[in-house]
Amino acid sequence: MDRTFILTAELDPASFDWLDGLRRAHFPRERNLLPAHLTLFHRLSPAQTSRLADVTLPAAPVPMRYTGVRLLGFGVAIEITCPELARLRTALQTAMGGELSRQDSQGWRPHVTIQNKVAAAAARGLYDELHAEFVPRAGAVGGLLVWEYLNGPWRQDRRLPFDG
Repeated sequence: MDRTFILTAELDPASFDWLDGLRRAHFPRERNLLPAHLTLFHRLSPAQTSRLADVTLPAAPVPMRYTGVRLLGFGVAIEITCPELARLRTALQTAMGGELSRQDSQGWRPHVTIQNKVAAAAARGLYDELHAEFVPRAGAVGGLLVWEYLNGPWRQDRRLPFDG
């Protein structure tokens, strides 16, 4: 079977700690195999990951904003706004030649999932709680992380830093 990879944005340490804490508190423990992450592409081939080198990465961390809470139906996510990262994702998508999965070909709505696969009422309760107290905050993306999918857990394959 071919290896499959996932591409995520590397969150700054303070953002990661905040989001991973929310994920550990609210994601069903038996299903929480991963730390908090911001996915750019969910399913890439080895050939596609080799094309990452064809795109010029930012020379410094990219600022972003955590702008709200999103109800996912059976989970909750923190919404992100980051125009520079959206432009980079488009450039990466172009470099990969349009051979993307259906999920990755759809519009990208950046977020970090902090709860998933719970009853709709539980998701609505957490959404209401977090939405009532949510305050937008700043963060940054310091690079890209390539992960190998291992039928559940992930193994980091490499890091592509935004440091010029």
